Amino acid sequence: MAHKGLDVYLNDHLAGSMMGRELAGQLASQNEGTPLGERMASIATAIEADSDVLKDLMDRLDTTANPLKQGVTWLTEKVARLKLSGATTGDRELGTFLALETLSLGVEGKRALWLALATIADEEPALKTIDLDDLIQRAETQRAALEHERLALASVVLGEDED
Repeated sequence: MAHKGLDVYLNDHLAGSMMGRELAGQLASQNEGTPLGERMASIATAIEADSDVLKDLMDRLDTTANPLKQGVTWLTEKVARLKLSGATTGDRELGTFLALETLSLGVEGKRALWLALATIADEEPALKTIDLDDLIQRAETQRAALEHERLALASVVLGEDED
């Protein structure tokens, strides 16, 4: 297969986008009616749109989504919900902080994807119709929003306990 490395790479990012979308959706639901909930709903929508771009690209490259990778990612996300909801620590704010950090790192990974694809855009006709600069900027905007929320919680969850 001429695109084996690319196929594996795109499948990994497709799985990551599924996890990110679910995690952002979970944060939106847990914080419904708050500014954080609204921001997470917006980020979940943006991740979905970016995932659609990735799926379209995979279709044009004849890259099939790996059902095993998708299944493992789905299961991992469900298990991670316990920790990231605060259920395992009894501290919901800590869970939110960890979820925001996980999501922030995932969005940075998505930015890395778009940057890597930009390096091969001249070699791959399917990439010529994608505005990679816009996708990179969108990832940077998403990451900045997530980092703002994450750092706002850092002093609350990582600071000294007041007993």
